[in-house]
Amino acid sequence: MRDNSSVIARSRVAGVALGALGVLAFSLSLPATQVAVADLNPWLVAFGRAVGAGVLALAYLAVVRAGRPTGRQWRRLAVVATGVVVGFPLFTSIALTTQTAAHGAVVIAVLPAITAVFAVLRAGERPPPLFWAASAAGLVAVVLFLVVSGTAAGGIELADLFLLAAVLLCGLGYAEGGALARELGGARTICWALVLSLPLTVPVSAAVALVDPPRAAAVSWLGFGYVTVVSMFLGFFAWYAGLARGGVASVGQIQLAQPVLTLGWSALLLDQALTMPALVTAALVLTAVVITQRARAAKIPLTGEIAQFPRRSHR
Repeated sequence: MRDNSSVIARSRVAGVALGALGVLAFSLSLPATQVAVADLNPWLVAFGRAVGAGVLALAYLAVVRAGRPTGRQWRRLAVVATGVVVGFPLFTSIALTTQTAAHGAVVIAVLPAITAVFAVLRAGERPPPLFWAASAAGLVAVVLFLVVSGTAAGGIELADLFLLAAVLLCGLGYAEGGALARELGGARTICWALVLSLPLTVPVSAAVALVDPPRAAAVSWLGFGYVTVVSMFLGFFAWYAGLARGGVASVGQIQLAQPVLTLGWSALLLDQALTMPALVTAALVLTAVVITQRARAAKIPLTGEIAQFPRRSHR
């Protein structure tokens, strides 16, 4: 029993460390995307980075001689790809052509709660009413912020709707990918999702490049390179591995730091002002997410929070 407890403790520590590394990588995604779309077509940024990451994924899978997923796993990978390979990059790229990364960080602050909701729905758990109340409160705080900050334009802007769509799809992709990583491992989960997306991402990227040939400053290409190599590829190695080892309920709380880090990066690198409504909304959302995560974690058995890497018997 003591040995088993030691294994669980080590798995949790590793999961937290990997999850923190993933959140740190993702916290720069919005600023890097905004820099990229300043010169590059947002559709090219969204699909082109998936192509670049897909090529890296093919190389990785070949080197490790990864066995092919089962039919059921392919279907689940399609959900992951829809959420984090296509949906989130596309909607955030479009939104950041007219909105700031700091503004987007406030909207995306509700992502941990959305991720937990999808994880609960997928796992068939029955969380207490407090869970749903806190989730609703976080979402209301974000909507109110959008209304207040968009008063000059007459209300919520289209970019805000794109950001909300990105959050919903990303939460779905995180929850499904975190669960699937318990079977495939974090690296193989994102790599197979990227490979599965190539028949879509390659032709779309090629068509956009032909219609709107990319011409950009070096800094825009640097931003594109970051979202390709780190946000779309290496960051998920750590993030999905962390969810698989420590569980969505515990490791998911690390996402609380992501909007705060993004606001900091936006102010430091893009010289974007941190307004009081943004800071207040971020604080309210973080409070709601803390309550959501704790309420959910209280309903999950200890063994359900710890996911070990599978024994890969197939090659």
